This record gives sequence, structure tokens and C-alpha cells, in this order.
Amino acid sequence: MYQALYRKYRPTDFDNVVGQDVVVNTLKNAIKYNHINHAYLFSGPRGTGKTTIAKIFARSVNCTDSVDGLACGKCRNCLYSFSNECMDIIEIDAASNNGVDEIRELRSKVNILPSELKYKVYIIDEVHMLSIGAFNALLKTIEEPPEHIIFILATTDPEKIPATIISRCQWYSFKKICNNDIKMRLNDIVKLENIEVEDAVLDKIAQASDGGLRDAIGLLDKLRAFSSFKITLDDFYNINGEINEEELKRLEELIFSYKISDVLSCVEKYYQEGKNLVQVIKQLMILIKNDLFDYYLDEKSLAFDEEELVNFLNLLNEHLVELKKADDVRLSIEIFLLHYINEHKNEDSKALINNQVIVNSSNESSYVKSTKEEKTAFIKPLEKEEKALSTENVKINDNQIEKFKELMLIRSKNTMIEAVKDELNKEIVNLEKLNDYTFDSNSGYLACELLDGKIRASSFKHIIISYDYEGMVDKLSNHFEKLNAFYNEKTESSKTIAFITTSKWNELKSEYINLHKQGKNFKYQEEPVLNTLKENDKINNESNDLISKTIEMFGDLVEVE
Repeated sequence: MYQALYRKYRPTDFDNVVGQDVVVNTLKNAIKYNHINHAYLFSGPRGTGKTTIAKIFARSVNCTDSVDGLACGKCRNCLYSFSNECMDIIEIDAASNNGVDEIRELRSKVNILPSELKYKVYIIDEVHMLSIGAFNALLKTIEEPPEHIIFILATTDPEKIPATIISRCQWYSFKKICNNDIKMRLNDIVKLENIEVEDAVLDKIAQASDGGLRDAIGLLDKLRAFSSFKITLDDFYNINGEINEEELKRLEELIFSYKISDVLSCVEKYYQEGKNLVQVIKQLMILIKNDLFDYYLDEKSLAFDEEELVNFLNLLNEHLVELKKADDVRLSIEIFLLHYINEHKNEDSKALINNQVIVNSSNESSYVKSTKEEKTAFIKPLEKEEKALSTENVKINDNQIEKFKELMLIRSKNTMIEAVKDELNKEIVNLEKLNDYTFDSNSGYLACELLDGKIRASSFKHIIISYDYEGMVDKLSNHFEKLNAFYNEKTESSKTIAFITTSKWNELKSEYINLHKQGKNFKYQEEPVLNTLKENDKINNESNDLISKTIEMFGDLVEVE
């Protein structure tokens, strides 16, 4: 029967372990100087050698002729520990044996002496899956086990393990294995198995494995099964759901050239070809990161604006987890790209207009020159009184934003007083309904703005939606009532929405928890009423109407600041 490569080439002694030198050296010294602890905790990412090293340690600690912490592999204990009949090294999967009864059964057996070896070693894999009751049942045994017992707990999520358990173990943290070490190990396996493979493929496998050697070897095994001849980069792209370098660079160029129809066509094409869209996004992130690193470290030129590349990379990084968990990954990626390109396309147009504004000091007028010579719009400059009025309008707008934030803060606190978990779950589902309206020509931007936020709490009257950036919340202050009305119309709701920043939400949550511990709560407050437009605002709106008519007449290359 065929044996998977990751099992066939699993290390059987410390010298063959890859990428965990600190852990290996410490454990070898512990065996060498007989400083054996009664309980160990191995934590780290999957595929980094936790269970493998646990088994090696269990055999090495029982070797009667070990040299510098290494098992001899020849003595009676070594031969027995490698045999299938060995009953003194017990591996338990906590994911399927996580109840109190299983741990109680384990406790009843720990007092039984080893049948052949010096130590009876219990390796409990995925220990974080144990229930609280099971942890409590295990606690006393781990604290004071018999002298012949060693516990090795392995986990990918140490945060879920009670501190009382961790404090009784010697904790070893496993790191992700670097790409060079993974590639070297893959090279060894390729030579031993006589596999023909392009060198670039091994680099890609190491990169795709994300520090997990087991995943890397498994991917190599899959590629060998896929390709009848020499394994090529195209084979890797096909099996891993990725696109080649040429297509990736073309996608980058289309995004930063704001060609929305071509970008959406590419996403459609990749979807029809069965590509892993999340993996394509990861490829794009790596490409942009490499471009920026080349720019910073080697002073190579960038094809696109540095600040825009950094911002785009940051946004992708923030939304990657949400994209992975989305019910419809393709739709979520399309919405993200649509929103980004539309937003930056408008900004790019504005920047173009600003560059074309020429000030004529002789007649104190300015004009905007169109890209087409026949279109030239003249705009009369502001007189002194109008300039003073404009300054006053800025102050009024700032004042309105402050009042808006005050209203949102009060509404948020009132929501938290009456928050109901069922209502929160209900509104999370309601928000997803807005995905159906993102491509609507009239209200799509409202749906996108709401979907950019995250629902944090809901009562029967109010909802809290948070945004990562303060500038986004300030922007919503101009039309928050319209957003609220749109949300209620499409979700058949009747609640008012509080728009706040994520940082403000975290502050409120901490304040709420501290008050709750003291048996207190926020005090309910009446919401202030925002002032209606003053006369100056009306004048400003009339001016805006005039500008709109000008733009309609001369095109969208006119901007007044």
C-alpha cells in the first residue's frame, strides 16, 4: 500500500527535525543531564513538528544508551518503543476524546507502571479541544503525577488552555519553518524519490505552505500525482488554484488603472476556470509587497504610486479574513474591488482637474482646461465676502460633525443599555441582504458604505455599526439619515443606526464591562436634535446646484474648491 510522503519522511530522531533548533537542543540537553520534567506543553502552527518531536522525545527519554540526548535506536527499549506493540507511549486525540469520562479513565490508568519502558508517556494532541470539566479533571494529575508518568500536551491554540494547566507545564513554542529550510527538505525528498521538478516550483511550494513542512510535503505529493512527467510551474498554478505571474501583473495593472469592467471580467474568468479567488488575492498581496520591498531596499522604480500601493495592501490585509469567511467569496471580492476602484477613480479625476487649473493674475479669473480643446469652462473667482462666507461654512460643517459625533455616542450608549443578542444576530443577517443592491446604479453606493461597516450591537430600537477609519465616519455624517432610511427600507426594519469608529467602540465596550463589574450601567440619555440648515448652508447649497449645472453642461472636468 502506498504511503504518503509526509508519513514516509517523518523524522524519527532529533537530528532529522527541520527548523526547530531551539526546542530540539533544549530537549536533548534535558535528556543528557537528566532534567526531565513531568509535563510539557508544545504549541505552534500546524505542521511544524509538535507531535513528531513529542514522539521522538518519548522514545529518547526511555533509551538506555542515549548519547547527548539522542536515542541509540538499538537498545531493547528503543526497539520496543518503535514497535506497534508498544503500550507505554500513548497518543490521545483530544478532539475526539474531550469529555470528563475519558480523562477520568486516563487518571485511573496513570498509576499502572510501564510494561517495558522507564517512563509511560501520554501525548495529548489538540489539547485545547478538551472541555472545561475535562481540564479540571486533568489538573490534579498533571500537578502531581506518579514518577513514571510524563505528559506532553500539543496544541495549535494555547490561548484556549486554562492558565492553571499552563503553569504546571514546561512550555515550548514552535515557530513557523522558514522557506529555505522547507525547500532544502523538499530537495532531499525529491532526490530520494527521483521526482523531476522545476526549482521554481519548490520555491512556490515553500511559500504556499506558510511555514508548515507537513503541508509542503503534502503539496509535493499531490503535484507528483497530478503530473505524469516533470512538475512545472503551470502544474503548481493549476493544482493550487493560482494564476501565473503574467496574469497577476495584468490584474495589478487593471486595478491601478481603474478599469473596473476589465477587472470584473478577470474575476469572472478566474471563477469559471476554478481558480481559488482568495489565493489569487494572496498572490496579489505578495506581488505588491515584493514591489514595495524592491523599491525600499533596492531603490527599484514603482509602476504605480507608492502611497496607493501601501493603502491597497493595508486594505486587503484588513479584509482578508472576512473574504475567507464570506458565504460568496466571489461576490465579496467583486464588491471590494468595485468599491475601491470607484472611490479612487473619482479621486484620480479630481487630481487631474486640479492639475489643469491655471490662475490668471491679470484679470483675477481662473479656468479649467478640458482634455478636448473645444471645451473650456470659465469660473468667476470668489470675492472677499464670498471667501469669508466659505470659511464660515467650513466652521459650520466642523460644528455639525461634532454634533453628529455627540449624537452617535449617546445613541451607542443607549443601544448598549438595551442590547439583545438575538437582535444582533438578526441585524447581521439583515446587513448581508444589502449585497443584493451593491450594483444598483441609484443606491449601490449606500449599500457599499453600510457593508464596509461591522454591526457591533443591537437593541429593539437602535443598531451600532463601526468603521475602521474616522474619515469614513465623518463622511457618513453628511447623509447618515439617508443611509438609515435605505437600511430600514431594504431590511424592513425601523431602527436608528449609530455610526462610530472601531476604536470608539472598543473604548465603549471596555467602559461598559468595567461598569458592569461594579453593578452599574450607562445612564440613558435623550438624543440631541441636529440643527437644520442655516441660511449660509442654503446659500452654499444653491451654489452647489449652480456648479452641478455647470458640470452637466461642460462635463465632469470642473471642480471648485
